[in-house]
Amino acid sequence: MTKVLLAEDDATMILLLKTLLEMEGFQVTGAETRPEAIVQTVQEERPDVLVLDAHLSGGSGLDVLRQLRAHSTNGPRIVMISGMDLREASLQAGADAFLLKPFMPDDLIAIIRRLAIPSS
Repeated sequence: MTKVLLAEDDATMILLLKTLLEMEGFQVTGAETRPEAIVQTVQEERPDVLVLDAHLSGGSGLDVLRQLRAHSTNGPRIVMISGMDLREASLQAGADAFLLKPFMPDDLIAIIRRLAIPSS
């Protein structure tokens, strides 16, 4: 089963995405939104895909992305999401995909399916 970690500081968005993704057969958990907590959760949970908001209440998702990519080439696939068009910056920093908010849930589901290599 594909493990998805959500790092988003909007509790409503987390609840909606978690529900939708679980209905699609993904194993979903949420991460605390402090950058150091996200990195630690990724290391502990070892998700297949990380959905990471670019603007977190505790810091920058782009900084988290750079930190994850600097420490491991074997980490999760990362989907960066933002209300601002940070596609180029996200991809240059190492994101595997970018979605501009608001997005259709089907678009996120399709990206996760394309990127996921399920853990056993």
